[in-house]
Amino acid sequence: MHRGILFDFNGVIIDDEPQHCEALVAALAEYDIRLDRETYYQDYLGFDDQECFRFTFAQHGKPTDRRSLAEAIERKAIHYAGAIRRSMTLVPGALDFVRAAAGEGLALAVVSGALRREVELVLETAGVRSHFSVLVAAEDVSACKPDPQGYTQAREALGLSPAQCVVLEDSLPGLAAARAAGLRCAALTTSHPADALAAADAVWPDLVGRTPADLPWADVAA
Repeated sequence: MHRGILFDFNGVIIDDEPQHCEALVAALAEYDIRLDRETYYQDYLGFDDQECFRFTFAQHGKPTDRRSLAEAIERKAIHYAGAIRRSMTLVPGALDFVRAAAGEGLALAVVSGALRREVELVLETAGVRSHFSVLVAAEDVSACKPDPQGYTQAREALGLSPAQCVVLEDSLPGLAAARAAGLRCAALTTSHPADALAAADAVWPDLVGRTPADLPWADVAA
């Protein structure tokens, strides 16, 4: 049975929420909007960049038209790229897991609310871009997670049924998106405690020592 793994990006492949937080805080400061780290992790985790700025600008009476949001997203992207080039930390075990999955011939996709260029930068730097045949980024969907659009789009691009795929996620909106797409999901506790992710089919701290066989595949589930 042909199988595929749909990877979220932030918190699953790269541990870059600190860089995203730093970049968003810096970008919002340019609009005289203050955001603290606690609020970011409570209210923003799982949002794509457009929703981050739309949500915040609406709260502060700033314009939320397409041009204004695009300008804000570009400002954040510049801060993010600088932060990543200064320091890039991958989720423990992620590289070995991706390479093992590719070596087994599994179809791999990334489904992320990040910009395509951000995802490409990290995957290229890590040396694993060639392992992913499908990449669905923020620019490719009209609604971010928890909407299932991204996962459905990636699964269909791989030519697989829901029963042939498993999602790897770390956020609550991502888990909800996987469920809404009819997909089984393993969740990492890189962004939320294990009890918050109890609705997932498997919950792991990271990917150290894990292999694709450990995923909660539909055809081997109890």
